[in-house]
Amino acid sequence: MRHSIDLYNDNMVEKFVRKIAERIEIGTSIARKTLQELTSALEQYRIDELAAANQTDEILVKELTADEEKAAIKFLKSKDLLSKTNDLIGQSGVIGEETNRLLMYLIFTSRKTNNPLHCISLGSSGVGKTHLQSKVAELIPDEDKVEITVLSANAFYYFNRTELRNKLILIEDLDGAESVLYPLRELQSKKRITKTVVHKDKKGTTKTIHLTVEGPISVAGCTTQESVYEDNSNRSFLLYIDESEEQDKKIMQYQRLLSAGKVNNDDEFIAARFLRDVQRMLKPIKVINPFAEYLELPQSVFKPRRTNAHYLQFIEAVTFYCQWQRPKKYDEQTGEEYIETTIEDIKAANQLIIEVLLRKSDEITGACRNYLEELKKYLHTNNQTTFTALEIRRRLKVKKTTQWRYHKQLIESYYIKKQKRKKVKL
Repeated sequence: MRHSIDLYNDNMVEKFVRKIAERIEIGTSIARKTLQELTSALEQYRIDELAAANQTDEILVKELTADEEKAAIKFLKSKDLLSKTNDLIGQSGVIGEETNRLLMYLIFTSRKTNNPLHCISLGSSGVGKTHLQSKVAELIPDEDKVEITVLSANAFYYFNRTELRNKLILIEDLDGAESVLYPLRELQSKKRITKTVVHKDKKGTTKTIHLTVEGPISVAGCTTQESVYEDNSNRSFLLYIDESEEQDKKIMQYQRLLSAGKVNNDDEFIAARFLRDVQRMLKPIKVINPFAEYLELPQSVFKPRRTNAHYLQFIEAVTFYCQWQRPKKYDEQTGEEYIETTIEDIKAANQLIIEVLLRKSDEITGACRNYLEELKKYLHTNNQTTFTALEIRRRLKVKKTTQWRYHKQLIESYYIKKQKRKKVKL
């Protein structure tokens, strides 16, 4: 006998019980009891399935053993911590990009502070922007990051109130996440977002409710279109991927060794796991920079207010990472615990960030600046002051449309000018 039935509809169940009793000639009480047992079993099955699904979605937080904690703390107290960290990042499988990888690692570490930093990786298609971001992100514990490929415009508002607090948000491609860039910018600036929606309760009454998600968060993304995401880039460090021939050689040699089976994947895994353990030993603590009032940026810096804030925040991030080497102090009035920035922290930050700040204060885009520098090298080598677009396009292997965009910027900024003979003069 086949029959569609709603087991929570009493009238349907009673009719079905009588039909069963009549068809197979048994008492209605037996049929009713059997259906009750079936309903209870189905309910339990649904509960078990939901519980299993929730357990699958939960990220297990690793508890460090005493030996792992001891090893991580010993590393954090060691001399030349930033240099040793950079070496470990290389051992984990990040090839080249010595400055960018350490910068990105420290930016990701700042997620644990009250003023996290953000970064955008920029470069041509296929140069390894996403690879660099994903490899450095592997050094961050899974419970501290959220990876996004595609997300709807309202999705961010439906996270739990504190679910994103002090998390690293990784966007594989900014071009595929345009709908969430606005709430992300609000989280970066205001450290919280709120959306008002209309909701009906069980009685059907319409009510207005507020959905609030709190930060702070650290955001990282990749794109080839620097100018398109100006609002986001203003809030972020811009990391330009190394597209030099030397870097190409390093990557291709690594690919050859990997194909030949001469790369020790176990060593890469161990280095990455150890750096994740190091991250877990960093605890939220306030950082005070007693030298901040004496630090000044050059007057030529573009958008000095925001650049100055980023500069000071990065110094604090370096101090935060070196927290196990700094004596803890306490505010006399509030009793709040804090650590202080040292001159060594400022020196280390300056060495790492100088090129990023120069790029950020540049009036032309980073890609255009790279083109201009390569153009200058070519002209100097060949003792030329004029060139044709075709000549440079062939030499530097640049697409015609891309070169046209570069020339437009350079002409507007008076770096080059057109000549009557359709040549351009530097």
